[in-house]
Amino acid sequence: MRKTRAHGIAGWASVISGLVCAFLVTALAAATARAELPAEDDEAWTLRKEAGHIRIFTIHQPGSSFQAFKAVGVLDVPIENLMAVMADPGSCVEWVHNCSESYGFGKGDFHDRYAYSVNDMPWPVTDRDYVLRIQTRGERSSGEIVMDLNATPNQRAENSSRVRVDRSDTLYRFTPEGDKTRMVWVQHTDPNGSLPGWLVNSLLVDIPLRSMEELERVANLEKYQGYQLTYGADGELTGVSPSLP
Repeated sequence: MRKTRAHGIAGWASVISGLVCAFLVTALAAATARAELPAEDDEAWTLRKEAGHIRIFTIHQPGSSFQAFKAVGVLDVPIENLMAVMADPGSCVEWVHNCSESYGFGKGDFHDRYAYSVNDMPWPVTDRDYVLRIQTRGERSSGEIVMDLNATPNQRAENSSRVRVDRSDTLYRFTPEGDKTRMVWVQHTDPNGSLPGWLVNSLLVDIPLRSMEELERVANLEKYQGYQLTYGADGELTGVSPSLP
């Protein structure tokens, strides 16, 4: 994709924001090298922004100059709709800020699968791509669903026109509350490159806020209606599928 030259302060602000977004929407190196995410109930979380029904917190991560964030919100959409979005490997382009390409690959299933995504960066920053291992679990008894997303950069060959982002760790937790869903999104990213920690930390609040707001909108689209969660005999979540007529 040919990029146009950015002009003035506004243009460079877009460049910086886009680059940071690429780092923030990816997930961490292989499970064996995975860092601990901060606990969701850690008292050190600091509220940074509250917009409507969504709150964004940050916390310092030991051994890193980059903070972790936590986004919490009760989305006005049933959990079945949200899982229909999350199970769609192409949905990244619909709700994740600056995601321009996304698809699943390999022989995985609902519980353990792989996806490839690209984030479109404004000139002069090179586009970022990433390879995710996505693991999903849930139980009928609690209704809660948890997703872990971990970057596995060596699962696909790198593209010379893109920079592979390979260090991040993400957790999504969905809990049904009637016809609404409580979502918790916790993430820590220690990106490659020369961006200073203070700059990344100053911008990471708006990225999850905008993405979560968009996820709520997308999950209410007609194409994500009429889905149901399926469970095995043991009560473990097995997938999401269209409801029977």
